[in-house]
Amino acid sequence: MPDPTAAILPALSAALADIVARTKSAIVSVHSHRSRASGFIWKPGLIVTADEALADEGEVSVKLADGTVGPASIAGRDHTTDIALLRFDTGNAAPVALSPVVPDLGALSVVVAAEQGAPTAALGTVSLVGRSWRSLRGGEIDARIELDVRLRPSHEGGLALTASGEAIGMTVQGVRRVLVIPSATIGRIAGRLETHGRIARGYLGVGLQPLKLDDGIGAMVMSVDKSGPSATAGIRQGDIIVGWNGEMLSGVRSLLRALGPDSVGSVVDVEIRRGGEPVRVKLTIGERADA
Repeated sequence: MPDPTAAILPALSAALADIVARTKSAIVSVHSHRSRASGFIWKPGLIVTADEALADEGEVSVKLADGTVGPASIAGRDHTTDIALLRFDTGNAAPVALSPVVPDLGALSVVVAAEQGAPTAALGTVSLVGRSWRSLRGGEIDARIELDVRLRPSHEGGLALTASGEAIGMTVQGVRRVLVIPSATIGRIAGRLETHGRIARGYLGVGLQPLKLDDGIGAMVMSVDKSGPSATAGIRQGDIIVGWNGEMLSGVRSLLRALGPDSVGSVVDVEIRRGGEPVRVKLTIGERADA
């Protein structure tokens, strides 16, 4: 009896090789102060790479798949989502068309990266798929995608592809796992970096401590920046924030989620308790200086 895998495996192998061949011209190597990473051409003249792989200072160089090497400038970077945008003359190399597709659990995924300019490929599986989540640094990631694949440090910033060749995001090294920063997040953050050079973050100017109350959750004000928005609104150390824009506070994290890029300059109604008495103030959200 003929082996049914005799035709399937060569066909799969050829298909995966074709996917890599169609993508590798858009993959680049990034060198930053003795640190190497990968990246990909997002738009003509613009390269997306992993922010964590870039040094805080010093020159950045890029090597294209055709061997072209030169200095790149940082157009913007966002530590919270691990996305950095570089400006570099990408010549005639075609950008990557990112896909909003979120892969199925257990699906095959190909990671295409670069090693000192030479393209590399690794095959793995999608080991976890979940909803949007917030990184340890506070960045909003549109979907949770983890891969079971080996990722070298120099391959951070590479592309994760589906078995049909759709680019679903950028690979980065998480804590004991390989994460994919999905296409939706890249489009949102890289777009802002291209336009503004950075990601604005809301700022309250207070240090908060979660506090369990008899009737819910509060956030105790442990410190107040004297020149910050909260001080201007009249909030004091020892106050307990219990409401935000007419809704009861569900936790400090929920409050921080409200401090995204679009929150800067907006006015919110804050309900606090001061010495057991309710107080309402209007607060204009500022912009974090280190955004």
